[in-house]
Amino acid sequence: MTRDNNKADLRKRLSRVEGQVRGISRMVDEDKYCIDILTQVAAATKALETVALSLLSDHLSHCVAQASAEGGEVAAEKVREANDAIARLVRS
Repeated sequence: MTRDNNKADLRKRLSRVEGQVRGISRMVDEDKYCIDILTQVAAATKALETVALSLLSDHLSHCVAQASAEGGEVAAEKVREANDAIARLVRS
């Protein structure tokens, strides 16, 4: 779960990414130079990675930390979830 101040930041970042993707779509429609389109795709990808890392940080510092304090199977499951999420991010 994200905190309210972080949620506002994430929404702003996602709105920018949404605008970037619409811009990329226009560039494709307008037959813009491929390298320019690829540059914009890379920028949008980086922006999404920033959102993902922020969400992961929130998850680790709140959900995983709280579960770890409680201990037991819940803690182990939260750590597994975090490890799986990190693995997905690294593979992407």
